[in-house]
Amino acid sequence: MPEIQKQNISTYLRMDLRAEILKENSKENAELIAAWIGEEPSRMQQFMHIFLHDEYRVVQLAAHVLGKIDDKHPELIEQHIDDLVKRMTDKAVHVAVKRNVVRVLQNIPIPERLHGDVMNICFDLLADIKETVAVRVFSMTILDNLSRHYPEIRQELKVILEDQLEQGCTAGFRSRASKILKGK
Repeated sequence: MPEIQKQNISTYLRMDLRAEILKENSKENAELIAAWIGEEPSRMQQFMHIFLHDEYRVVQLAAHVLGKIDDKHPELIEQHIDDLVKRMTDKAVHVAVKRNVVRVLQNIPIPERLHGDVMNICFDLLADIKETVAVRVFSMTILDNLSRHYPEIRQELKVILEDQLEQGCTAGFRSRASKILKGK
């Protein structure tokens, strides 16, 4: 780790996490906060409390940090997967929260006890053409991953993807959908 980054992280040792989240909406700030959380479960617990229970703007900014934590320490995310899935059932959840939670869920093992809930959430997100492309693409990846355990959902996934491909969609959506439909 470069010396300058070590110095920045050391200044965060006594941070007011909420204040730091609100300080600046940038990749650098999200990375510094994630680095401060590091592998510390108590810091992750503090972060998750903010992410799950704070006001709209704070949660929106914390969502970026969640993605950075997942990049470095996915094992910390796995410990909070139940809470993340539960958060996704909130209809008023900010798109940044949805985007980062489904981004995280596509890369970590989802416990079997949550498969049904996650499938329902992801099918709803994928089928909603008003949802952002990123959320829909991550949702289709999660569903594709889960279809390895539940091959019976492949047909429903196929129907939704083909329908959306006919309606027109972005190149990124088309690319991912085509790969999933081809079974790759």
